[in-house]
Amino acid sequence: MHRYYGRPNPAPAQSNFRCDGFLRDGRLHAASGASIALAELPPFLRALLVTDGTVTKILEAFFWEPVTVDTVEQRFEHATAAVDWIAVGAGERCLVRDARLRGNDSGRSFAEAFSLIRTDLIPADFRQRLIDREIGIGVLIRDSGLESYREVLDVGLVEDGATPSAVYRTYRIIIARRPVILITEYFPLTLYR
Repeated sequence: MHRYYGRPNPAPAQSNFRCDGFLRDGRLHAASGASIALAELPPFLRALLVTDGTVTKILEAFFWEPVTVDTVEQRFEHATAAVDWIAVGAGERCLVRDARLRGNDSGRSFAEAFSLIRTDLIPADFRQRLIDREIGIGVLIRDSGLESYREVLDVGLVEDGATPSAVYRTYRIIIARRPVILITEYFPLTLYR
């Protein structure tokens, strides 16, 4: 949860991918200051960064194999500081989840995802299916018929030493007009090149 502490809630105008999927001169930046032009990324990877659909289904269509969401770790945790991006207050109890999106046939890891979930704000049956690790969050939202909206808040570059190793996007899922879920997905560059 600590990765989100101290990050200010961006104004809608600051979120480049909120309305646009095309940024001619856009760049992804790493914490070190290194950057890469969006135009240099493989087209499918650019599409993954801006989509507001279910990533699992998009991966299945592109790689043409079923994708399983493996829950690597899941726990309840109390926030030690506010997380403005989804209005979590210090002391609030949230579900923290690390997951891997894996191809059933190939065994390849297509993405890693870190989620922060305000479980008190979601319907009881949805919450239980989520806690039971029944299926991925996106598929669960679609299957449950919950009306939701996804807003991309941040995109960037992850480095392994001085070499770019992955791109990421962070987005929130709004349900009943309240920010409820915050997800950061990581896509390994070598797989998508």
